[in-house]
Amino acid sequence: MQLDILTPERRIYSGEVYGVQLPGVEGSFEVLDRHAPLIAALGQGRMKIITSKTSHELWTITGGFVEVLNNKATVLVEGAKEMNA
Repeated sequence: MQLDILTPERRIYSGEVYGVQLPGVEGSFEVLDRHAPLIAALGQGRMKIITSKTSHELWTITGGFVEVLNNKATVLVEGAKEMNA
C-alpha cells in the first residue's frame, strides 16, 4: 500500500508500507494493504507506520484526517514528530 503523510508545511513520509495504525477520534484503528475505501478524522496520539511484518516507525500526531482509496492512504495532519524507537 502506498502511504503519504502530509503536514501544512511539507510531506513527511511517502513510500510503500504493510500498514498504518492511527489514532481515530473515537479510538485507534489500523489500515492494511487492500483496505476498503475510508475517510476518517484523527485525534492526537501515536501513529505507527508498519514498514514490513517485522519493522515499524512511531510518530506522534496532533490530529487531522486520513483517506484510503485505491490501495493508497493519504494522512493529512496538523503536525507530526517522529518518536525514538
